[in-house]
Amino acid sequence: MGYSRALVDGEWIFVAGTTGFDYGTMTISESVVEQAEQCFRNIQHALEQAESGLADVVRVRYILPRREDFEPCWPVLRKYLGEALPAATMIVAGLSDPRMKIEIEVTARRRSGSLGQP
Repeated sequence: MGYSRALVDGEWIFVAGTTGFDYGTMTISESVVEQAEQCFRNIQHALEQAESGLADVVRVRYILPRREDFEPCWPVLRKYLGEALPAATMIVAGLSDPRMKIEIEVTARRRSGSLGQP
């Protein structure tokens, strides 16, 4: 399809819309909260490969097909981004697979010596 899961441009890291799939097993939970947890595990893995971490996230976008699914995810968002406190936007829109209940994309700014963890 012609895209990258993550792209590094100098100190900037752009992680594409990441879903709740466990990419190792290609399985996905039916729970939006569990999908949010998996999204962040996937994002954290991408950031670590770029020698960065969740503490470096400056921007996050959440995309959910159902707005009522967002509030149950708040504790997960706080767990992973409570230190970074990035600028955030939540969008209600359809996703490419009906099993997907949340998609998250982030922008991080790598700082020398940082490897932020939740």
